[in-house]
Amino acid sequence: MSRMDLIATATFGLEAVVKREIENLGYEIIGSQDGKLTYRADERGIVRSNLWLRCADRVYVKMAEFNAVEFEELFQNTAGIPWEEWIPFDGKFTVIGTSVKSVLHSVPACQSIIKKAVVTRLQQTYGEVEFPETGASYTIRFAFQKDTCCIMMDTSGVGLHKRGYRVNDVMAPIKETLAAAMVSLSFFKEGRTMVDPFCGSGTIAIEAAMIAKNVAPGISRKFAAEGWEFIPAEMWKEERKAAFEAIRDAEGTKIYASDIDRRAVAAARENAIEAGVDDIIEFTVMPVQKLAAKEERCVIVTNPPYGKRIGDQEDLDRIYKSISAFCRLNPTWSLFLITADKTFEKKFGRPADRRRKLYNGQIETCYYQYHGTK
Repeated sequence: MSRMDLIATATFGLEAVVKREIENLGYEIIGSQDGKLTYRADERGIVRSNLWLRCADRVYVKMAEFNAVEFEELFQNTAGIPWEEWIPFDGKFTVIGTSVKSVLHSVPACQSIIKKAVVTRLQQTYGEVEFPETGASYTIRFAFQKDTCCIMMDTSGVGLHKRGYRVNDVMAPIKETLAAAMVSLSFFKEGRTMVDPFCGSGTIAIEAAMIAKNVAPGISRKFAAEGWEFIPAEMWKEERKAAFEAIRDAEGTKIYASDIDRRAVAAARENAIEAGVDDIIEFTVMPVQKLAAKEERCVIVTNPPYGKRIGDQEDLDRIYKSISAFCRLNPTWSLFLITADKTFEKKFGRPADRRRKLYNGQIETCYYQYHGTK
């Protein structure tokens, strides 16, 4: 099978970050659109992408892309895909999808046509009418956009943000993939000091520690494609072994994470232990007003509570004032802060050096970036 096109999906605004990650794995990007990057890889590429992509939501195999304005076109194009090379006789498959600005707008109707086309193709190949469906699971996803249908197969299963270390949660946690992207967009790397004064359940601090220690984000979880016949189990073993051997000590790296909520800090500590990165994170129960600079040129990466989620506006304004005062006193420090509050720059007292629109779930936010003096 070898060469194929893979699609990594990403939260709107994170495409450039995911593109860099894919290129760092050694794969060539051949297409990019909102929330979707297409690249060339092989079976091992499926394994490595799932284990190593920190900021992507899922990894799909692109099966076909075609125009269809009639159900017959959809059926024939889908039936033309060599499904037997992917789905074995006992394979269990489901069809899900979306349709945007397309003539074939009924999702249930498209689902049933695609399912029928796949079944027809497999019946012709295997010479059977019924299938046991006792084997591995295959999720076929279609995405109709302006009459163009892209048919994909989901290799990830549960979304890639589910790293497996979240044993304890608090209110309104940030998604792991977004937290990793925030850290990637800051100047934090191994050997530097990072602070998160609103750590919640510890996601930003843990993702930063995983980046510093070079821990593959998918190292402790399972993926849909692990049950697929054409990817040898040995390949998953080899790549996991290589990922374990790639973990480093991250000497000189310090991460300080604090929160006013005692329960949140306890949860964060448990999650960090589960992720295996608690050795370079120091957790403290502390209000942001007590934040003190122990050294120069550190990085704050944080997700303070915002009105749409938790906390009222007065509390919020006090928080912003404290951060602003701290940054004025420590001009060599850099601040990277995400919030849905559009008045943040005014309250902080100066415009950001850079800003980037990002989505935290359904909430539109802005990632404000203030660079410390050189």
